Amino acid sequence: MKILYGVQGTGNGHISRARAMAEAFRQFPGLEVQWLFSGRPPEKLFAMEAFGDYWWREGLTFVHKEGKIDQIATAKQLNISRLLQDIRELPVLDFDLVISDFEPVTAWAAKKRNCPSLGLGHQYAFNFAIPAPRFGWSARAIMKMFAPVQVSLGMHWHHFGHPILPPIAQAHANADTAQQDHVLVYLPFEHAEPLLHQLAQLPHAFIVYGLPTELPAADNIVLKAPSVEGFRADVASARAVICNSGFELIAETLTQGKPILSRPLKGQFEQEANAMALTQLQLARVVENMDALTIGRWLQEQPRGVHIDWPDVANTIVQWIADGRSESQQQLSSRLWANVIPGRTGAGRKGNAAPRPTPPAQDIDGIKGGEST
Repeated sequence: MKILYGVQGTGNGHISRARAMAEAFRQFPGLEVQWLFSGRPPEKLFAMEAFGDYWWREGLTFVHKEGKIDQIATAKQLNISRLLQDIRELPVLDFDLVISDFEPVTAWAAKKRNCPSLGLGHQYAFNFAIPAPRFGWSARAIMKMFAPVQVSLGMHWHHFGHPILPPIAQAHANADTAQQDHVLVYLPFEHAEPLLHQLAQLPHAFIVYGLPTELPAADNIVLKAPSVEGFRADVASARAVICNSGFELIAETLTQGKPILSRPLKGQFEQEANAMALTQLQLARVVENMDALTIGRWLQEQPRGVHIDWPDVANTIVQWIADGRSESQQQLSSRLWANVIPGRTGAGRKGNAAPRPTPPAQDIDGIKGGEST
């Protein structure tokens, strides 16, 4: 079977999920996969060896500025004529199945030519009634039109009573990874300089990804360049994780049992819906402002994480495809959720070294929180 697999490259979560799927596909030599990425300039893609000679298209993406969606800038950078040309010229008829991880070029090309298509990813969970903001009716309509498919497998941290799958996320480090004292920060959509100023006020060590590494930073902050293995190792050894409300990183962090402090990207329907789900499921602390006072108070509380072992969703999906997709979505969902193992733990995974002794309370009264990041 020949498969064309499109991946939305705007966020690292889609690509992380695709890497897991690529590994699973390697176990099935009868499935030949051609990868296509869009939504990010090709020079900004990294660690793409798993995808071989992949294709690239411009696609569609959103512009972020200082923690918000910039709608005007997003509209200005849209190249509709190029998108339509790419859809028209994509050779989808050369493939037996088109898979879209919320990637519009492959999805629309398959739709126009009535090719079998399958949607995989978190966004397809919004086809069901799951936690979402009140303004969600228009956003849901946009999401349905963005990358339409014939059949979809949505993913979430909970099924909410619908045939939704668990995340494609597994622990990437040894269970005995020693916990260190740093807090991992991944806030690539925030205003960098104010964020670093806020972190500099705190008596904690921070490892920060997603910001330019040439920025000046205080002694308690280490700025790191993008690295798949380095990032995974730093998450595994962190005492806590601070991030936006993206889906994949939080799913992977839950495999490590790390406490999570999260702020959704304002105006981004998916992230605001994720924040509601995180609060409802009690998986993370969700805040409106990511400033020194908020972070300091949270760390002072010695927050506890939630540890969830997700099943091997990627391998199960690939096996399902290889078997002809005869099992219903409800059966597939029920089978996978039966293998989810939840449990509330301390800051680290089960099997870690003994937890650190509780430090003396930090004096955070002098912290100047509230500056917008």
